[in-house]
Amino acid sequence: MLYLVPTPIGNLEDITLRALRVLKEVGLILAEDTRTSGKLLAHYEIDTPMRAYHAHNEHAVVEGLAGQLEQGASMALISDAGMPGISDPGFLLARECVRRGIRVECLPGATAFVPALIASGLPSDKFFFEGFLPHKKGRQTRIHYLAGLPCTFILYESPYRLVKCLAQLADACGPERMACVARELTKLHEEVRTDTLESLREYYGAQAKVKGEIVLVVEGKKEDGPD
Repeated sequence: MLYLVPTPIGNLEDITLRALRVLKEVGLILAEDTRTSGKLLAHYEIDTPMRAYHAHNEHAVVEGLAGQLEQGASMALISDAGMPGISDPGFLLARECVRRGIRVECLPGATAFVPALIASGLPSDKFFFEGFLPHKKGRQTRIHYLAGLPCTFILYESPYRLVKCLAQLADACGPERMACVARELTKLHEEVRTDTLESLREYYGAQAKVKGEIVLVVEGKKEDGPD
C-alpha cells in the first residue's frame, strides 16, 4: 500500500495521531528532502528508513517504487510541508499505483491554501486553486485568465516575487480588487493581511525584506469589474 501523508506546514503539532502511526509502521518513507523530513521524524522519535523522492528524480524511480509496492512493500510519501501532490511531488506515483491496482490511501491533514482562504475573509463557497504561476512564459496569459474568473482564486508565490506579482495582479484585475497575503502560516510570525491589491503592493513594497512561504488569495471578478 502507498500512503500519502501530509506533514505540518510550520507548527510541528499540526500532525495527526494517525499520520504518526503510519510513519512508524510503513517499511519506507519517501521524502522530498530527507534532511528536512529528518527533523520532523527525529522530533517524534520515528526511525523508519527514508529515501529521497522529489521533482528531479520522480520520473526515473516511479516504476521501480511501484514494482516494490506490487510485491507487498508499504510506503509513505511525504513532502517537506503540507499535502503531497499539491504543488509538490506525488501525482506520478499515485497515478502509477492506481494504474497497477495498488491501493493508495491519502490521509487528511495540513495544507497551506485552505487556512489562507478561510482566514482571508474572501468568499470561500467556490474557489479556484492555481498553485504557482509560470515564472516567465505564459505568466501574463494565466494572470489575465485568473482575473476573469467569477470566483476567488488562490496562488502560491515566492517572497522574492511577491511585490511584482501583486503589481501584475493589480494591472490585470484592477487596483481596488480585494486580496489577501497569508505569510508564515502556523509559524511564530504568521501574518494574514487582507486589503486591495494596490494597498498590498504598497505595503509589501515598502518592506526591506519579505520572508516566508506566501499564499495569495484574490477576490473573483464582479459583474461590473474590468474586462
